[in-house]
Amino acid sequence: MGAAGSKLEKALGDQFPEGERYFGLENFGNTCYCNSVLQALYFCVPFREQLLEYYSSHKIGADAEDNLLTCLADLFTQINSQKKKTGVIAPKRFVQRLKKQNELFRSYMHQDAHEFLNFLLNELVDILEKEDQAAKKEGETLSPSEKTVNGPKNPQANGVQKEPLVTWVHKNFQGILTNETRCLRCETVTARDEAFFDLSLDIEQNSSITSCLKIFSSTETLNAEDKFFCDKCCSLQEAQKRMKIKKPPHILVIHLKRFKYIEQLGRYKKLSYRVVFPLELKLSNTVEDADSEYSLFAVVVHVGSGPNHGHYVSLVKSHNHWLFFDDENVEMIDESAVQTFFGSAQEYSSNTDHGYILFYESLGANKS
Repeated sequence: MGAAGSKLEKALGDQFPEGERYFGLENFGNTCYCNSVLQALYFCVPFREQLLEYYSSHKIGADAEDNLLTCLADLFTQINSQKKKTGVIAPKRFVQRLKKQNELFRSYMHQDAHEFLNFLLNELVDILEKEDQAAKKEGETLSPSEKTVNGPKNPQANGVQKEPLVTWVHKNFQGILTNETRCLRCETVTARDEAFFDLSLDIEQNSSITSCLKIFSSTETLNAEDKFFCDKCCSLQEAQKRMKIKKPPHILVIHLKRFKYIEQLGRYKKLSYRVVFPLELKLSNTVEDADSEYSLFAVVVHVGSGPNHGHYVSLVKSHNHWLFFDDENVEMIDESAVQTFFGSAQEYSSNTDHGYILFYESLGANKS
């Protein structure tokens, strides 16, 4: 990486961002699924800042019990505090903990980057919630005099439990979908909210993210065996159902469903479809019908023709430069190169590098 690192420094020259670090991550035998997602998360600046703050405020000692949060905070701090601007870091501690924690990631088989991202974010939330509960319990064991000085740790209004904890993982990635079902007999609309950390979209050949989002929010009629039980009619009725985004997240993660189970083949197949993802995205399928604007800052790319083998790399935008991360290697790429990862317009193509997970940051947050 020495030569590649210095090449990157030469390419950026005076434009090398102050205080920024561009480090490749060592591969421990098919851990590219992990490396590509970690790079995308590292360049998700609000998330990185929260992790670095967590590390410094918790002063994680060598004897502390490892978990995925402490290992990730340690890794990000290690990268951030390097004296050199470029190089390679081995995320050994993190990968060891990941394999210890979840047998799914233990083998040397090709893993799914989206499954890993999902597992990681949910695991971080679990750890933060447990820490919060432990801190509250500690507060409850204080003497009465200490309690009055600090105020009640967990105030309950009329015995009603407070809202669930909103962690900084939620603040960055969580959005809320609303599932609206309208009974076609009495016109009553039933709405059910559900939280999400990413949106998984079905894809079609020669389409775009905007058209995939439209299909995601399109109206579906429930009839025949799929009739809906209407509480008002007290019976099964034909209904119309659709999903809308009630609260768009600060960081919008879009997962393109490129791996599809083909009944006739009895196995999964990779869809190499061309799906255009714009650098600037307007999210229009929201409840308020007010467009939310987003800017693309990272893409996890699946390289290969099938779902059970291949490789993952990531494209990252940092300080208006696009970078290409392939395990240990980091290089600059032109913004126009991003479109070579949209997919293939023909079924069989020599290009097997396809955008798989897209990371968009809300522009609204920057304006306020």
